[in-house]
Amino acid sequence: MEMLVVRSDAHRHHHCLELDGGALVDSWDTPVRAESVDRAVDAFGRFECIGPDPLDRGLIEAVHTSDYVVFLEEAYDRWVGAGHAGPCAMGFGWPGRGAKPRRPHDLLGQLGYHSFAADCSIGPGTWAAAVGSAALAQTAADRVADGVRSAFARCRPPGHHAMRDQFGGYCYLNNAAVAAQRLRRRGAGRVAILDVDYHHGNGTQDIFYDRDDILYCSIHCDPLAEFPFFFGHAEETGTGEGTGRNFNLPLPRGTTTDAWFEALEHALEWIEPSGCDHLVVSLGVDTFEADPISHFRLGCDAFAPMGERIAQLGLPTVFVLEGGYASDELGDNVVSVLHGFGSA
Repeated sequence: MEMLVVRSDAHRHHHCLELDGGALVDSWDTPVRAESVDRAVDAFGRFECIGPDPLDRGLIEAVHTSDYVVFLEEAYDRWVGAGHAGPCAMGFGWPGRGAKPRRPHDLLGQLGYHSFAADCSIGPGTWAAAVGSAALAQTAADRVADGVRSAFARCRPPGHHAMRDQFGGYCYLNNAAVAAQRLRRRGAGRVAILDVDYHHGNGTQDIFYDRDDILYCSIHCDPLAEFPFFFGHAEETGTGEGTGRNFNLPLPRGTTTDAWFEALEHALEWIEPSGCDHLVVSLGVDTFEADPISHFRLGCDAFAPMGERIAQLGLPTVFVLEGGYASDELGDNVVSVLHGFGSA
């Protein structure tokens, strides 16, 4: 078996609106993204596909605060119950610099407190989709813990921007964090997370920033030039027990394949001697040159070598889908990474 794929239809529940260029528009994160990947997986025909096991709620509460999890679960019903006219629950006020915010009692205040961007709203099916997405990551981690060499969680919504108690960047529950935490609970000694999405995974960094047992390494566009803007600088290396366990490799807009793979070498050279016995890959393929909201220049021919090179670490690996918004090519690029890994 080249790769185990875990997927479901839970993503179809979630439709998101975002504030973009001063207009409220449909999100780039649509159900079409997941279906593009499913079509490419089915056309390739060499991966085993399974459905998820039920999500262990305690697992998401191990990487997110309990207050935040309850907030996500109840936010849309509270929004409707309060008589708001908008089709999705969204905040409009966020804590300013220098604030020491206390969690408000009011829903609108909590929407600002528990989010960090206006690109992310909560609709009637958001909670179900987020739970379904996290269940894919949990199941993929379980199968790898059971001895499968590699598994791919075809998650949507994505997760790497979801912080301990904040959503944003199309992300609500942090799927990569769920997978890494599950591996630790199943006996992994130390887990490395490699994030290859165009955008920095500020949520994953936040969750594990002070931990020694789960390392985070990210290759991404310089936050001085790109979302999430305020996270992902090279000097962010961890704190407390996590000091030295966080490694950011910010790159300029317009980065080409050769420069990106040079950064990948640095990332793998950092992970290799770390003593990690499992790997989680936050697989964003929005590094693709035709991605509509990203600005790296990797061609389709870069993705199979990406998988091949990651495989050379020799670690049992969970892949978790993150970004990638060029829907026509998304599925093929994902399959190329997985096939490259599986054939190495």
